[in-house]
Amino acid sequence: MLYFSRWKTVSIWAVVLLGLIFAAPNLFSQSTLDALPDWMPKRSMTLGLDLQGGSHILLAIDRQDLVDERLQSARDDIRTLLRDARIGYTGLSGSGRTIQVRIREANEVEKAKEALDALVQPVAANLFGTGSITEMSLEEPEPGLLRYTLTDEGIDYRVGTAVIQSIEVVGRRVNELGTTEPIIQRQGADRILVQVPGLQDPQRLKDILGQTAKLTFQMVDQTVPVQEAIEGRPPAGSSVLYSQDDPPVPYLIENRVIVSGENLVDAQATFDQRTNEAVVSFRFDSKGASRFGQATQQNVGKLFAIILDNQVISAPQIREPILGGTGQISGNFTVESANDLAVLLRAGALPADLTIVEERTVGPSLGADSIAAGEIAAMIGGALVLIFMVVAYGSLGIIANLALIANIAMIIALLSVLGATLTMPGIAGIILTMGMAVDSNVIIYERVKEERRAGRSLVQSLDAGFSRALATVVDANVTTFIAAVILFYLGSGPVRGFAVTLAIGIVTTVFTAFTFTRWMIAIWLRRARPTQIPEGFIKLVPDNTSISFMSMRKYAFTLSAILSIGSAVLFMTKDMNYGVDFLGGSLIEVQAKAPAADAGDVRARLGELNLGDVQVQEFGSPRELLIKIESQGGGDNAEQSALGKARLALEDDYDIRRVEVVGPTVSSELAWAGTMGVLASLVAVLIYIWLRFEWQFGLGAVVATVHDVIAMIGLYVVAGIEFNLTSIAAILTIVGYSINDTVVVYDRVRENLRKYKKMPIPELLDLSMNQTLSRTVLTGLTTLLALFALYIFGGEVIASFTFAMIFGILFGTYSSVFVAGPLLILFKLRPGMMDTESKAPVPTTAQPSKS
Repeated sequence: MLYFSRWKTVSIWAVVLLGLIFAAPNLFSQSTLDALPDWMPKRSMTLGLDLQGGSHILLAIDRQDLVDERLQSARDDIRTLLRDARIGYTGLSGSGRTIQVRIREANEVEKAKEALDALVQPVAANLFGTGSITEMSLEEPEPGLLRYTLTDEGIDYRVGTAVIQSIEVVGRRVNELGTTEPIIQRQGADRILVQVPGLQDPQRLKDILGQTAKLTFQMVDQTVPVQEAIEGRPPAGSSVLYSQDDPPVPYLIENRVIVSGENLVDAQATFDQRTNEAVVSFRFDSKGASRFGQATQQNVGKLFAIILDNQVISAPQIREPILGGTGQISGNFTVESANDLAVLLRAGALPADLTIVEERTVGPSLGADSIAAGEIAAMIGGALVLIFMVVAYGSLGIIANLALIANIAMIIALLSVLGATLTMPGIAGIILTMGMAVDSNVIIYERVKEERRAGRSLVQSLDAGFSRALATVVDANVTTFIAAVILFYLGSGPVRGFAVTLAIGIVTTVFTAFTFTRWMIAIWLRRARPTQIPEGFIKLVPDNTSISFMSMRKYAFTLSAILSIGSAVLFMTKDMNYGVDFLGGSLIEVQAKAPAADAGDVRARLGELNLGDVQVQEFGSPRELLIKIESQGGGDNAEQSALGKARLALEDDYDIRRVEVVGPTVSSELAWAGTMGVLASLVAVLIYIWLRFEWQFGLGAVVATVHDVIAMIGLYVVAGIEFNLTSIAAILTIVGYSINDTVVVYDRVRENLRKYKKMPIPELLDLSMNQTLSRTVLTGLTTLLALFALYIFGGEVIASFTFAMIFGILFGTYSSVFVAGPLLILFKLRPGMMDTESKAPVPTTAQPSKS
């Protein structure tokens, strides 16, 4: 195990050096990286919006809008096709997803079906034409009545096509804003994710994305006064539309479209030379220029309307024919609004309305503060862990630290190369990885010490220590890896970021523990030729402890039962402080422009807006406030409306540092995904441990982990800590840690079951707990050191998140000893060996295996 051929040495160092090289760009500024030669790695890690600022907006296609549009198109097609075929019809109408028409003459029904056959013909469902779907189905519920219904697959096809087109349009709009490296991608069947890092004006982005931008030029119907049309009924072929003014001005508009935005080839924000007002100059293609010129030539002296998304921008009079294919749109624009309209027109219209169902915005100043706090916390936490390992293990601690540095470098390198995004929950994943990486070395070192105490030589002890620790480390990491994979597929947002970081960390941990660490141990043996295992400066746990853990199991079970039942009762009787992730609503963090914020004044201002329950509390410094506005109950658009009102009320005296808006659709999905992710992870872990050990071990591990989760939920209820998506990440971190801890203990129990076949189970469990006690204490302490640094120096945003993790680590350590172990007695592992009188000599330390 401690011999390495030359090719193995080269391979190990090649992997480590590649990790260091690809992680190095994260240490330099972008200007420094740009100055480097092109062949050198330049890609740095992508920071999440919670770390660098920017906007995360989730848009949803309005399915009903597409259905209505398709039905209107089908109605027009039916009318045109039947007229062209000279077939008499009546009762052309539509509702829901169907449209129907009655053919007057019975002998023309078949002829009508043939004329309308194009409506039910399959259409290509993909780019290569290898699949097809039928958009509409035909029924004849009674003779002569033809009923066409939109199929589910037809609607899905329309939605999918609209999403693809919308991504292109949204991409052009966002790129016109001059932002750097925006992320625009499809999410699910009918949603589009837009992430724009470092954005200074998120409201402008929302305004740009929130408009369909369907531009049309239509004539104003002047045959009837508009007020008469409003009070009575508009003439056939005309509709009443309103302007964008305040108050809005009504116009009677002919439904016939002269030219649409599809005929535009360019639009630019310019100034009117006569009035010096901001206007939008446009240019048509040849077809649009011809139609526009013809229409203006025929209607000199009349009004024509420029309409954007069913709102009249302006309605000027045609004084003379406009034949050049160019023109201007005026409408009391500011320079910015004129530029935004030009951006919308150049990018093109969206095929359907997009609704903002989730928004998360972090101001650049808060993002910079988060990065600074994260860097300080990471440096202090890392330094504490490195110092602690040297104090606990001496020169072996130095080797463990080198392995840990290589491990973290490889995690950062992989995140950089894969383009994965590092968020706050991702940092939690790295912290858990640090604990697990140290844990792997601790398991090995403690095993080596046991072998040495059992009388083996130093080389034999090191070789046996690595060999026998392998199964333990693999089992502990595989269970956590399974949980990470399931969380990635079932989770969303921050939970996925946590899962990716954790999965990468597990792979690098196993690599460094059993290749890089072993190689350094081999070199140390060859060069230093030691005769004894190096001792640390302190010994936290004495050798050969013989604590009777199982004798305390009744007290532990009683305590755990009280805590679990109490947590469950509190959860059912006391309202949990759910965040907007699960309840919907808005969360706004503001910073006063004055030396101090006035929570009472803010509460009074927002109370006048009729927004329902509004909570305002101090957050961090005296200048900062955290505002929570309850879900409005009127759908996703109502949430955006509430946020807009709150902004207007506060923006003169406060800077908006962070915004989270979650609509009712997304909030229910996030709650379901988070719950199912935790449950599915526990089931998968149960199955794996059941297969690798015995059913008692699998069930014991899951029960102990559920016990920890219940305790965590109890903490959130009692402490009133806000429960949101990052809380799910904290619970998942504890699930991973608890499972890892429990599996290490169970692995030693399984090994001792093979060694001491007649030893009573309580004594065997005591022996196993004592043998792994050093590892349990040292791993818990190293992880807590990193967490305490994050809690003290990481900033207010993640303080509650880190506090919950600290509690979880402490409670998880307790449960792996006092709950997971005694559960094996409760589940009657090895029946007949439950008596407490020893039937075999009980060793005080691990004995060498004869295998």
